[in-house]
Amino acid sequence: MRTKIKNAVFVTETLETDKYLYIKNGVIDAFTDDELDYDCEIDAEGLYVSPGFIDIHTHGAGGYDFGDGEVSDIKNAAYTHATYGTTTIFPTCTSSSTEDTLKFIKNVKAAMEDNEPGLPNIAGAHLEGPYFADAQRGAQNPEHIKAPCRSEYTEFVKNGRGAVRRISFAPELPGSEELCEFLTENGIVASFGHTDAIYQEIKRLIKKGCKLATHLYSGMNGVTRRNCYRKLGAVETAFLEDDVYVEIIADGIHLPPELLKLIYKIKGPDRISLVTDSMRGAGKGEGESVLGPKNDPTSMKCIIKDGVAFLTDMTAFAGSVATTDRLVRVMNKSVGIPLCECIKMMTKTPAKIMGLADRGAIKEGYIADLVFFDEDINIKKVILQGVELKEQKGLRNNGNQNL
Repeated sequence: MRTKIKNAVFVTETLETDKYLYIKNGVIDAFTDDELDYDCEIDAEGLYVSPGFIDIHTHGAGGYDFGDGEVSDIKNAAYTHATYGTTTIFPTCTSSSTEDTLKFIKNVKAAMEDNEPGLPNIAGAHLEGPYFADAQRGAQNPEHIKAPCRSEYTEFVKNGRGAVRRISFAPELPGSEELCEFLTENGIVASFGHTDAIYQEIKRLIKKGCKLATHLYSGMNGVTRRNCYRKLGAVETAFLEDDVYVEIIADGIHLPPELLKLIYKIKGPDRISLVTDSMRGAGKGEGESVLGPKNDPTSMKCIIKDGVAFLTDMTAFAGSVATTDRLVRVMNKSVGIPLCECIKMMTKTPAKIMGLADRGAIKEGYIADLVFFDEDINIKKVILQGVELKEQKGLRNNGNQNL
């Protein structure tokens, strides 16, 4: 069966009108000026239609953390994100025990295998830790921060059976070079973050395939001194090295609009991926919440207020509550970036980073993941593998509004 979409402003490298998009068997069958035969029709009524949004770094949403311990937690958090336009998602865990990390990977793998049209594409696990610099750990649990352990990370990858798609780590730690080589050899994205490394330490790993900076500016150093000499930190290294991609939490709070503008000016849309880095409170209202898995006694209580999560004493942020539509809105409306380039940073660039060869663009043969939205980036319709987002069944009520 072929579906036709008409009367849309299609967001590609430019804004295209007077074209038709045809979907067949879950993929884009044609994107053309021509009228083709079709079985059913969707009138976009002037809405923008873009590729589905891709979030490569998120910890949860809708009251669920991806590390809460059940496959249903992963599916429910992903579903909440899908209602805001995220069609492909990489569930992310924080630094945890080996046992809890293995359970998280197992649950992600199970969720990946249940890849049904009309529901979000869970594309793999991102391990944010535990191989970090303690001084840059941020909200990461200090009990689990350590140097890379080969027997541990090889176990993660082996047990994941393809589920582990990315590991973030600090390049200055002993064993990081060996870790980077292992990840590159196994087709897993190596990313530097939560680090106090200087240029020379990071450059060694860039040459070995570590070409992504985890949430630029957050959990990393800037220009520093080693004895009397100034050295570039992780931020400047990411700017200087053209091959390095950066992800940014573009909620307008973690990084203010003027800093987002600077990053865009230096790196450009082909090297920037917008990420939510959201905790469980994304898509929920204000109030009390918890940062981290609900059953972990070291998870921190926090308060969601004014579009971000704070520690209870209000001295620091405790995580993002952004959804992907908000990232696009901030970059377009507050920073002033052209819409097509905002969408590229939410679709094509993250797809390239994560090796998604058939997603991230409106192109014949690509998976038909599409988002319909208005001038203010309010999401009106989401299509996943050619099927409109289905009603989530069996959504578990976990009590507290944000927990």
